[in-house]
Order: sequence, then structure tokens, then C-alpha cells
Amino acid sequence: MIETDALILGAGPAGLFQAFQLGLQEIRAHIVDVLPYAGGQCAALYADKPIYDIPGVPVCTGRELVASLQQQAAPFAPTLHLGQEVTTFSTLPDGRLQLATSAGTRFVARALFIAAGIGAFQPRRLRIAGIEAFEGGALHYHAPGAAAVAGRHLVVAGGGEEAVASAIAFAQAAPASLTLLHRRDGFEAEPAQLAELQRLRDAGRIQVVTGQPTGFVADTEGRLTQLVLSHAEGPDTPLALDLLLVRQGLSPRLGPLADWGLAMERKQLVVDPASCLTSLPKVYAVGDINHYPGKKKLILCGFHEATLAAYDAAERLQTARKVVVEYTTTSTRLQGLLGR
Repeated sequence: MIETDALILGAGPAGLFQAFQLGLQEIRAHIVDVLPYAGGQCAALYADKPIYDIPGVPVCTGRELVASLQQQAAPFAPTLHLGQEVTTFSTLPDGRLQLATSAGTRFVARALFIAAGIGAFQPRRLRIAGIEAFEGGALHYHAPGAAAVAGRHLVVAGGGEEAVASAIAFAQAAPASLTLLHRRDGFEAEPAQLAELQRLRDAGRIQVVTGQPTGFVADTEGRLTQLVLSHAEGPDTPLALDLLLVRQGLSPRLGPLADWGLAMERKQLVVDPASCLTSLPKVYAVGDINHYPGKKKLILCGFHEATLAAYDAAERLQTARKVVVEYTTTSTRLQGLLGR
């Protein structure tokens, strides 16, 4: 059981900045995210695409923004619990909040901050009966390390930028063979990525195969050895492999928090705009997941909401000091917390 002042659901920009603002209020935080990496939508959907509306930053990529936010929060050392989803929520008799994740991690927190964006991102899975038995072994939905690919017959399934980028990256990891599988011989990716894919195809380092996976074959020891591909015309064909990476994109869903009794409107959590408190005591929501009159789904609005939530939580949770607005340019307390 992990006891903490605050638990943040979501490691996207709003969640990372929430950890920073809580740190300035001397509130310790842990962060849980269903993705195996920090960054939320920025990392999952536009890691290498430009963002132009961050105050004081004329342009940065999603990846660069996430790195900066992690560096900013680093003095407060928020603990990340990645690749797991919060599944249960309850209130203890003393008013603290009890939560558990899909990985079995349990928390008791004095306050909860939901920064889940448009929902918990889940990979789009192959719709083949029984193939889920290979997840974590021969079947992956998040990219494994390069060492897991070396010497293996790897198939990357997908037709978007995520699949193309994975195939290009793993071409450098010395696989025994590398196949990019899509239902048609056409990919949606940046021109530079498509040019590199073509170069690797011409060099024989990536094979492109078309077809729709509809079945699989396993050997007598239960190891995945083939996908069965269906085609618009002609008979089904086998595709040999021993490692399958599915990169068919991500889809958001609210998941278990939809059943926690929180007031909602259009699949968003209704909050008080002055504090970002939800309808449940000690539960806040910031970023794209929340709703109030005039709400705008912008990253900078999430930063503002995280600040309001941190100050409100400090007033409710702390009795040792008076909570006042301080400025990092002049406050020796804040500068000490930041290690300056």
C-alpha cells in the first residue's frame, strides 16, 4: 500500500504540470498512466508534430514539451506508475481515498487529481479470437526494446505513422526479417518517413505485405508462428513470424472512472471552475477531461486549471502554514523547493 498526499491520473501535460504545482505547495504526488511512457496525447498522437500555442514557446514538438514538463517537475520527484490503469476507487472512513490499479498497485491518497485527457488511451487490438493469449510474449501493442527484436522474425501491423516509424526504427535492431503489414499497399505518414520506408524496401531490409489478419497458427509448444491473411481476391495466405507488433493506433475511453459516481456532461467531468473540484470531495479534474461553462480544450487551459486545483488542495489539506500566492522570482521558500 502506497500512502501519498496526492494521486494524479494521467501523465500528459496537465498531469505533469499538476505535479509541479502541487510540489510548489509541498504536496507529494504519485502519477498513474495507462500508457507505458509519459506524455499522454502529446507523446501518443503528435510526438514529433509542432505545437505553436504554448506561452513563451514559439514552437515545440509534443516530445519536447513533455521533456520540458518532466524536467520542470523533477525537483519534486513525482513517482510514475506507467502501463497500468486505476480500476477501483472508494472513500475510507477517515475521508482519504483508496484506489487500486490493473497491475495490483494500491494507493491511499488525501486528494485525487484526474488529468486523463480525453480518456485512457488503449491500443486498437487485433480482432482475432484467441490471439490475446500471446500478449506480452510474441504479441505486443507497445514497442518492445531493441534487444527483444534482434534475431527475430518481426511483423509490424498497421498503416499509419506509428507503424511506419516503428518499422523504420526496428530496421536498425538487426531483426532476422522485418515485415510491415497493412490491408493495402499505401501508408499515412510524413513524406520523410515514407521516403525512408521506400529506401529500406529497396534495400531489402523491410518487406511490405498486404492483407487482413483473420487467424493465426501456433506450434505444438504454443508459440505463435504464423498469421493467416485474408485478401479482397484470392485465397487466404500464411505469414511467418515469431514476434508481432501491432501499431493500429490508440483509442481513448473513460474506463472505470465513469462508474465512480462523478457528475458528468458529454463524457466529461463537471467541475467548479474556481477550484476544479468535481462532485466528489477531494477529487479534482483538470485538462480536457473536465467541463464547466466556457471550457476550452487547450493545453494552456489545463495548466491554469492545475494551478487552481493545487491552491485549493493546499488550503484544504494543509494546516501548518497559511496558503498565499507566492512568486518563484521572489519567494525564498519556492526557490528552496526548486533547488535554486
